[in-house]
Amino acid sequence: MREFTQTQELLEKIALRQAKVGIVGLGYVGLPLGLAFADGGFPTLGLDVDGRKVETISKGKSYIRHIPEESVARLTAAGKLEATVDFSQAASCDALILCVPTPLGPSREPDLSFIEAAGRSIAPHLRPGQLVVLESSTYPGTTDEVLRPILEKESGLVAGRDFHLAFSPEREDPANGKFTTSTIPKLVGGHTPACLDAAMALYGSVIERVVPVSSTRVAELAKLLENIFRCVNIALVNELKMLCDRMGLDVWEVIDAAATKPFGFMPFYPGPGLGGHCIPVDPFYLTWKARHFEFATRFIELAGEINTNMPYYVVQRTVDALNAEGKSVRGARILALGVAYKKDVDDLRESPALRVMELLEAKGARIEYHDPYVGEARSLHDPSHVFRSVPLTKETIVGADAVIVLTDHGCIDYAKVVADARLVIDTRNATRAVVQGRDKVVKA
Repeated sequence: MREFTQTQELLEKIALRQAKVGIVGLGYVGLPLGLAFADGGFPTLGLDVDGRKVETISKGKSYIRHIPEESVARLTAAGKLEATVDFSQAASCDALILCVPTPLGPSREPDLSFIEAAGRSIAPHLRPGQLVVLESSTYPGTTDEVLRPILEKESGLVAGRDFHLAFSPEREDPANGKFTTSTIPKLVGGHTPACLDAAMALYGSVIERVVPVSSTRVAELAKLLENIFRCVNIALVNELKMLCDRMGLDVWEVIDAAATKPFGFMPFYPGPGLGGHCIPVDPFYLTWKARHFEFATRFIELAGEINTNMPYYVVQRTVDALNAEGKSVRGARILALGVAYKKDVDDLRESPALRVMELLEAKGARIEYHDPYVGEARSLHDPSHVFRSVPLTKETIVGADAVIVLTDHGCIDYAKVVADARLVIDTRNATRAVVQGRDKVVKA
């Protein structure tokens, strides 16, 4: 039998848009998801331990650059979107969706402390019939082996009998103009068939296409595969970039040439390393879990190693370029352009730009950066060390011994940067359209 006692009641509330949706974690995943449910007619409550985020939402404002403030203001004014730090209000929700970070620990092992904390925060307030969904990227088995025991122990309820439990991986791509939360297909795996029905109904109310899979573990592994696919292919072109530098070839021209083939090829592009929450992290979640099955994921680990080492390669290219100009890296003034992990966002998570800056500073360089979206950035290995953005002026550029493009924000005039700079290290091919001053550009 697919349903237990409260399933039909929950399905009816979802169909009538009367189910209250609680979003636990209001970051880059949780806030847009909460907006999608609120915009879809569901009363939506955001729960977060960060009082600043709660206060900002309550004022109808957005703290994430690519999320329009107008959307937050409209939905909060209409009473469709609220936020709180009081987790006891989880009891008022019919569905609770966990969108919390899953970083790596010091030894690059999975850190599930945020999932565990979120589970312990809502568990005392669970009631029969509720739906709990985990969206955080994680290894196969997390929903069943980590989250479920916490919820059951603290609440006294049993998943699949008293409350619904599912996993549905987030697929957010910040600043992607082609896709939104509502138009990206959603995978859903349930703890039981009834759990799957409930989660499918909820997501299907606000997302165009919802794809069921047979279990939470399948959904968890599918998410890792999506990002490991990208990680491996980026590692391939990063390695090819290093080879092309040795051979005196332009890797971007090679990739563009290969991309003219209309089948059997998908272009990926190199950079100074991997950033964002998912792609640099997810491979290590799977390799860690694989070791529990006495299985070595050598191919995936090699890709991770290549991408992790890219900041060191960029630094060496910078040192060599300075040497060619008769300048030592020690004491050199270096201006970094962009510290966000990708263009046109304000997200610093796992940004390789920060690692490049740290490594150059360790060699004695004097580092400044300009990023129109990030006013200050903390060192990855020493959070007390703060870099602050400087204005991008002619004086700033001229005063640098080298300008290194680490994030290719679209609002920057790269032709002007090249014209004013003594030396440009381009890790993103941002200067590809620049004609004048090409002799000052070094690809890295």
